Amino acid sequence: MEAYFRLEVTTLESSQSVQRRDLTLFLTFMRQEVGSLERTQWTPRLSQAFKVALQKQLEEDGSRRWNDRTVNRILAHLKTFARWVHQHRAFPLGNPMLKVKAIATANLLDVERAITTTERRRLLDAADLLPETGGRSRDRHRYRSATKRPRRKGYRPYRNRAIVYTLIETGMRRAAVARVHLADVDFTKRVIHVEEKGGVVQTYQISREGLDTIQDYLTHERATDTEHFDSPTLFLASRSRRNTDGRLSVRSINTIWNEVCAVAGVEGRTPHSARHAMGRHIIEKTGNVSAVQRQLGHKNAAYSLQYTRITAEEMDSVLNDRE
Repeated sequence: MEAYFRLEVTTLESSQSVQRRDLTLFLTFMRQEVGSLERTQWTPRLSQAFKVALQKQLEEDGSRRWNDRTVNRILAHLKTFARWVHQHRAFPLGNPMLKVKAIATANLLDVERAITTTERRRLLDAADLLPETGGRSRDRHRYRSATKRPRRKGYRPYRNRAIVYTLIETGMRRAAVARVHLADVDFTKRVIHVEEKGGVVQTYQISREGLDTIQDYLTHERATDTEHFDSPTLFLASRSRRNTDGRLSVRSINTIWNEVCAVAGVEGRTPHSARHAMGRHIIEKTGNVSAVQRQLGHKNAAYSLQYTRITAEEMDSVLNDRE
């Protein structure tokens, strides 16, 4: 397995961590079932037994530990590993994962969780308020005016505003937002290049309004933190954060998004809801699946095609609005 990761795997370190965890699950199962990790002991029947075990494993509350999509991901990583081993030194009974089929799932994107046009407006309005009221004291007795209350140390309103705009105005994944480098923002062509999951560099176009918020962040705040962090990352952590290399974590992106959602009164939406909204927006404006694929970087056009699906709310409106 170590040779496999050293010589064959080229994905990002975060992806490799997931692959290692998945392969280790199988190796632990194999050791328990046959008492060793000898290559000759890995058979098609053992692979099938592992699949069944994943499907039957339960949590303390009786729910399944692994859902079907997670099981399929684990099996996919195991298939790739088994194929590589088989190429270099064949298994006695053939590739043990060759006939192990993935579990049939709907495999649909949760496009109905996309933020609506109204929610988008409220979120952007709430983000625009951050430079005035974001991160300020909530003590209404000592400070009646919200704009005159002291702001907590390390709060970066322009950065947080720009992050929310970037999520909404590009459809970028939250992990990608954390990885964007300043040098990869093209202010002339209005595009952002970023390394996405799998090590693929994706180019996102961004609206003028979204790009303006990034420029505001560069003008008002970023220089404050570059004195502490020697990092090429666009969105830097505040210099008050000691245990970091300057890059924001995905959890920090979530926190920023959730704070703005709370101000906007938007519930049940995640940063990925903004990605779904971008897909729906492009389909509604162009009707072109390829345009969605280009903006969101889907390798498989089937994912982009799902944004043409009508939501339950839209179907209800069609059926009940006969005028």
